[in-house]
Amino acid sequence: MRMYGFWRSAASFRVRIALNLKGLPYEETMVDIDAGEQYASGYHAMNPQSAVPSVFVDDGPPLTQSLAIVEYLEETHPEPPLLPADARGRARVRSLALLFAADHHPLIVPRVRRYLSEELHVDDAGRTAWIRHWFREGLVQGEARLAGDAATGRFCHGDTPTSADLCLISQVMGARGFQVTTADLPAISRIAENCLAEEAFARALPLRQPGAPASH
Repeated sequence: MRMYGFWRSAASFRVRIALNLKGLPYEETMVDIDAGEQYASGYHAMNPQSAVPSVFVDDGPPLTQSLAIVEYLEETHPEPPLLPADARGRARVRSLALLFAADHHPLIVPRVRRYLSEELHVDDAGRTAWIRHWFREGLVQGEARLAGDAATGRFCHGDTPTSADLCLISQVMGARGFQVTTADLPAISRIAENCLAEEAFARALPLRQPGAPASH
């Protein structure tokens, strides 16, 4: 498998974790989205959305959208499972994953930040406030869903990682990068620490990828 991603991309982070959990070897080529490399003609032809990640399996066309890629990996390499065996459990995990990855993450991606700055002329302080607000809002909603729910265990659903945990940890790490407080979110904080104790998660961390700064 070949993946085009970026060290800081939350979506790439999610897919990296899934590949690690499944024990699948892959090569990642970094596309510098800060420098606009995703808009270069070669990459745009590969992925017309000009987004990362894109995953190539053998000689097939690229797979795009992180959650679709994770579900492909789940269907083609079902062990260890990232979705529960029961339909209600799968619905809960997918709902939690979408809360983080679809409802809140899209509001803070680079194309939105650029629009705020270049088109709406929001200054740096205002743009940072926007980012912190949506990181925090997503995690607060996640806490409300997870805390006190009998289905919540060491991880978002039970005691083994699911696709919901991939999405939770990508948002938690992004929030930490923007100094968003999570100390008052005990379920989120506990699950995040359990995720980071897993080698598959730790190895996928953004700051451990090629091109990442030595410190953040």
